[in-house]
Amino acid sequence: MPQMLNVSPAEQGVRLINLHRPDVLNALNTELLGELAAALAAIEQDPDTRVVVLTGSRKAFAAGADINEMAERDLVGILNDPRVAHWQNISAFSKPLIAAVNGFALGGGCELVMHADIIIAGEDAKFGQPEINLGIMPGAGGTQRLLRAVGKSLAMQMVLSGVAIDARHAERAGLVSEVTQPELTVERAIALARLIAQKAPLALRLAKEALLKAQDTDLASGLRFERHAFTVLAGTQDRKEGIAAFQEKRPAHFTGQ
Repeated sequence: MPQMLNVSPAEQGVRLINLHRPDVLNALNTELLGELAAALAAIEQDPDTRVVVLTGSRKAFAAGADINEMAERDLVGILNDPRVAHWQNISAFSKPLIAAVNGFALGGGCELVMHADIIIAGEDAKFGQPEINLGIMPGAGGTQRLLRAVGKSLAMQMVLSGVAIDARHAERAGLVSEVTQPELTVERAIALARLIAQKAPLALRLAKEALLKAQDTDLASGLRFERHAFTVLAGTQDRKEGIAAFQEKRPAHFTGQ
């Protein structure tokens, strides 16, 4: 079976992962999701990789789930769907994950984008959850993450109508952080990733966890977690290095200790 994922070596703390099923606009079948989950699990253990950029092609980040594969599954097949575990493993990735999106990010593709921590979009990007047109609904976090990202009204509009929004609309709604020229999308995402990769790894991990916690818990619980994480970082060598570098007016060299 051909490889459906291209993973670059770590460079300046950053790896680039390319979805690669060009004949079907990177439709997310079980094998592709499994390869992505396995790649992220391996990168989790790689100290040389601090940030990951995930992208597709200029035409499509991912146009959705693999409909042909989906059509073969009945109710029992859906209940036993191995993709559920792959989605959970992707969601559990603890290092910063940046999505660089050009073209279509629809259905499962939009859901995969929303697993990223930061989304950089080309001006030609389209985001949508068109599952309703197939008589179904999003099933990999589309209703839950989208509502948290863009609010109730727009999420309802996108999911119930199946109509996609463009990159500028997505930016205004808070789904993406930046919009760039399509030919610069990956370049901008890598530049941002390299900037983030210079920061203290343990601080990045706990800051990401605290920010995600804000989506899932009440304010008081979130504040308790934030303070606990802040206190834990007080015992790290990177904190000492960061303060010393600031006082000595030099760049900090963080090691993740």
